[in-house]
Amino acid sequence: MAKRRNESNSLNDLLKTFVQENSLEKGMDKIDVRNAWINLMGKGVNTYTTQIELKRDTLYVCLSSSVLRQELAFGKDKIIRMINEELGKDIVKAIIFR
Repeated sequence: MAKRRNESNSLNDLLKTFVQENSLEKGMDKIDVRNAWINLMGKGVNTYTTQIELKRDTLYVCLSSSVLRQELAFGKDKIIRMINEELGKDIVKAIIFR
């Protein structure tokens, strides 16, 4: 019969270890950035958002409204700052609106 280890770890710590050991950080970052965009931008912007994709350190956002695309382009730095603050780390360095 196998012996049990008496070490107790939280589920959060075990999941973090699993993600790090299997090099899953980049995939998790993509999901986290997408969720941060949805939470921060609100229902109005998300209505016109068709695709969100993180490649390396650049966030590509496809919008179906050219007016909204132009308006968001003026606030790129603020959006980058807000997303990185939401995530607690600097993942996004640039945003390209399509």
